[in-house]
Parts: sequence; C-alpha cells; structure tokens
Amino acid sequence: MDLASQAAGIGALADDTRRALYEYVVAQPEPVGRERAAAALDIAQHNVNFHLDRLVSEGLLAVEYRRLSGKSGPGAGRPSKLYRRADREFAVSLPPRRYDLVGDILAAAVTRSAEGMPLEDALHEVAFAEGRDVGGAASGVDAAQPLAAMAQVLASQGYEPHVEADVVVLSNCPFDTLAKKHTRLVCGLNRDFVQGVADGLGCERVAACLEPEPGQCCVKARREG
Repeated sequence: MDLASQAAGIGALADDTRRALYEYVVAQPEPVGRERAAAALDIAQHNVNFHLDRLVSEGLLAVEYRRLSGKSGPGAGRPSKLYRRADREFAVSLPPRRYDLVGDILAAAVTRSAEGMPLEDALHEVAFAEGRDVGGAASGVDAAQPLAAMAQVLASQGYEPHVEADVVVLSNCPFDTLAKKHTRLVCGLNRDFVQGVADGLGCERVAACLEPEPGQCCVKARREG
C-alpha cells in the first residue's frame, strides 16, 4: 500500500499534455517514438521529450530501444528510444481497499472446492494461509511486542489499525463493499486472514475475533491471557 508513489504516478496525469501523450502511447499496438507522438498530437518536440520522460520516471511508461529501419550493423543508425505502457499497475483508493486480495482468496478457495474440499473449509484455509504469508514476510517488526507488530503489518494491508490496551482495533475494512453485501462470508475470511497474520508473525496468545461495530472493521485482534 505505497500511497505516496501510487498517488504521484496517477497525479502525473493531471497535466493535460502528459495525459494526452499517455493515452496516445498506450492506445498504439506497438511502442512509439518521440517524433511520431509529437506529430500525432501536434505538440512541440521538446515538450514531448520532457513529458514522456516524466511518465517514465513515475512508472507509467517503459522504454525500449530499437532500430525502426530493421537494419543492423555499421551504417544502420542509432536505435530509437521507444515508449510503451509499463507493467506496473496503479490504484489509489481512499479509504484503502484490497479487493485484489479478497478476490485471490475467493478464487483459490473455489478452486479447492472444485477439487472436492468443502467451500467453507477452503475459505478458512486459504484466508489463513494468505495472512500467514503476509505475516511471515514482514520485516522490521518486533514479535515481542505482538500488538504493535500486528498493527504495523495490518497497516500495510489498509486496515488503519490502532492499539487500545490489549486489543488492535481496525478502523477500516479493506473489503468494505463486499462485506456489506456478503457479511458472514467476507467477515469470516477476514478474521481468518488476520489470525494468519498473527501466526505468521509468531505473535503468541493473539486471537482475531469477530466484534463488529459501526464504522469499523468487523475484526479485532486481542491479546489472550
């Protein structure tokens, strides 16, 4: 959930010229050179150069070099600098939403169900495993401070957590729209995911509990004992 770089990338398209260049490049079936883009949009060459390189620096476009003549060897000329859509995806949601995460969990659970596992068991196992992977991959956290560690990792997933006494309160539900339409299903896998994070971090005696309150995620992480 790198909000700064995501917002900077999308914000680069606020400029009319830059946005027009981006839309032109990504609409082409093959990478585009500066001269072609300038001619197509009737923009001064120096402006095209500046804006295309800004789109590259923000991660929206990528560059490759190729001789457009198709010739090679001495006398073939220098390769042209060509632009295409970058592989990176951009998405900014405020409050944070993680529909990609819940989609992955649901798809994996359906696949296991098709192979014979009861769907409810599959949802539990996949959500828990996904959370455990997130917790296990976390760095720079202190499992000796389990609630603080949980809050740090869950913040990276969009939960907007804060610690109150012996509980991590989650102010935001990353799956909000789905949770409102399919409450039992989504809140259950949400709880399993959060419990998986705790186990992946090695946070002993931390339990994810369903405790819905208005304006908050339905899950809290409590220290037991």
